[in-house]
Amino acid sequence: MLAAQRRAHLLGLLAREGKVVAKDVAAELDISEDSVRRDLRDLAAEGLCQRVYGGALPVSPAVVDYAARQELAPDGKRKVAAVAAGLVRPGSALILDGGTTALAVARALPSELDCTVITHSPTIAAALLGHPRAELFLLGGRVFKHSAVTCGAAAVEAAQYVSADLCLLGVTGVHPEAGLTTGDAEEAAMKRALAARAADTYVLASSEKIGTASRFRVLSWEGASGLITDAGPDDPVIERLTALGVRILTAG
Repeated sequence: MLAAQRRAHLLGLLAREGKVVAKDVAAELDISEDSVRRDLRDLAAEGLCQRVYGGALPVSPAVVDYAARQELAPDGKRKVAAVAAGLVRPGSALILDGGTTALAVARALPSELDCTVITHSPTIAAALLGHPRAELFLLGGRVFKHSAVTCGAAAVEAAQYVSADLCLLGVTGVHPEAGLTTGDAEEAAMKRALAARAADTYVLASSEKIGTASRFRVLSWEGASGLITDAGPDDPVIERLTALGVRILTAG
C-alpha cells in the first residue's frame, strides 16, 4: 500500500472510530508499527491528527487564533452559554475562564445578576463592565494573546488566593480517554489552578470539540463536575462519557 493510501486509511479510521491504534493498523495492513507511526507524525505535522501514546486521536479544530475561533460554531457556543449561565446563582462567586465560549457565557448572564466574577480574561472583564451588580476580579499575569487570557507563574499564584462556588472552564478537546485538553502547557496549568479553587467545575464544549484532543491535558474526568455541550445524547462520544459516569448537561 502506498503512503498516500495509508494516510487516507488512517484519516478514515479517525473519522469512523475516533482514534487510531498503531499496532492494530500495522496488523491489519501487514506493515510495521514504525511505518504507521511515521505516517501519523506526518499527519500530525499537517495538523490532521493529535498523536498520543500508541496511536492518534482526532485533532481539535478549536486551536486556531482567538479571532478565528469567534467564527467557529457560534450557535453551539450560544446554546452552551445559555445553559452555563443558568448555573450561576444570585450572590454566588463564579470563576469564568477565557475563550470564545466563556465570552458567550458572560454575554448570557442577566445584566442585573448580583454575583462575583473572577476571571483571567480581559475580554471577559470588559464584557461585564455594563453589569452594575457584578463584582469583577481580574487576575493578572503574562497575557497569552492566542486566547486573550493571562497565564504563567504570576497568574497561577494569583489564583491561589481566590475561591468560588462555580468554575466554568473552556477546553479545546473533550475525549473519553484523553480527558480534557488544550493546546498550550501554561494555559493548561492556569485552567487547573482555576478549577482547583471552585466547589464545582463544569466544562464548556460545543459539539466540534467532542471526541477530539489537543496536546496538553487540563483535567481528567474525575476533576470535573460535568460537561455542558450541544452534542446530542446519541453522539457516540457522549454515550461513552455517560457510561463513564460523566454528568452531561445538554444544550438543545
